[in-house]
Amino acid sequence: MASLRSINQDDLRNHNLSVVLDSLLRATEPMSRADLAKKTGLTKAAMSVLVSLMLDNEILVEGAPSGQSLYGRPSIPLEIKGGCLCGMGLQANTDGYGVVVLDLDGSVVGEQWVDADMANADERAIFARLDELALQQEEALAKKGYVLAGTGLALPGLVTDDMRLLGARNLGWERLDLKQFDVIKRLDPVACNEANAAALAQVPGYATQRKDSGRIKPTDSFLYMSTDVGIGGAVIREGRVVSGDHGFGGELGHVSVDMRGPVCRCGRRGCLEVYAGRRSMVSAAGIASSDAAATRSAIDELIDRWHQRDAQTVAVVEKALEAMASVIASTINVCDVDVVMLGGLWARFEPELIRRIERMVRPQVLAYPEVEASVLVADIVDRPALMGAAEIGLRRFIDNPLRFMKQN
Repeated sequence: MASLRSINQDDLRNHNLSVVLDSLLRATEPMSRADLAKKTGLTKAAMSVLVSLMLDNEILVEGAPSGQSLYGRPSIPLEIKGGCLCGMGLQANTDGYGVVVLDLDGSVVGEQWVDADMANADERAIFARLDELALQQEEALAKKGYVLAGTGLALPGLVTDDMRLLGARNLGWERLDLKQFDVIKRLDPVACNEANAAALAQVPGYATQRKDSGRIKPTDSFLYMSTDVGIGGAVIREGRVVSGDHGFGGELGHVSVDMRGPVCRCGRRGCLEVYAGRRSMVSAAGIASSDAAATRSAIDELIDRWHQRDAQTVAVVEKALEAMASVIASTINVCDVDVVMLGGLWARFEPELIRRIERMVRPQVLAYPEVEASVLVADIVDRPALMGAAEIGLRRFIDNPLRFMKQN
């Protein structure tokens, strides 16, 4: 029998710091030492030591005393201190590539996005350019005194834990060893499918300060659907991605809705992507074809024609609605979640269309009416995968805070 690893004082302190940081980030208002002790179950003495360590390392800052506590002492709120730690997100997508840097307090420190036609783009050139963009951000961070906690990389395909991209058909990339690129060697990012990253961007307090008490709570479960050129998905269970044994979970675009339907790029017939994917809808509406169907101008034209009630476009959207509702309901029946968040193309349509999807989904859920599914537009719709990648980078600090702190 293998021996269990012993837990030393630093291991315990590291764990407790992570718990406290999670509590602070998920809160909508500053918390005092007493609040944190009650929330985490740690003793006041232990909390005092942990808070002092984070104050000394400029992770936290004390606010002005706010009245009196139960014992007559002023309650001193604790807040995340900006300007200290950050995470970097990198992304290569069908419409370009870019980088963003997020502060632990949730503010954007720096960002740059390059619009480009990425169909069959040269992977070496793209990753070399990403390296240049990242280096520019790193130089700016060094001047500002930031510590880069980690980096995330979002890609539109299947990514393995050992940094291999098995395929990104919409980019024309297959069997790519990501470790060959300088930016990967230097930054050692956590690479993942773009839908997973975009879903994590919707989780409040995942790795940056929660801003408000919105529709989704930090420990909620939901299904996220990323509707771009292709369609991806991710199941979030209590604030964490359920990625499956190999990290490939959530490929909702390749759930078949018609076994006799058109052939998909993946080789199967009638996949959701051939009905509700951006490229497929633009082509079916007669707006553009091939690579031109993936451009922003083409999708703008699709939405304009929908609003003008163009007959061909309306028929395409109606067919896509049926396919979306079918796949959403099937996924709810399998995964037992009752909240669905839509990002990408479908987030650009009017609210009534989203409500229609909801009305179509509900009766297809086996537990209806006891379970009434809610279909929402995602809160983060501007480059969500890029933002999520930066949060993934920052999560390296949350999960292992002592690595970035000096101890007396």
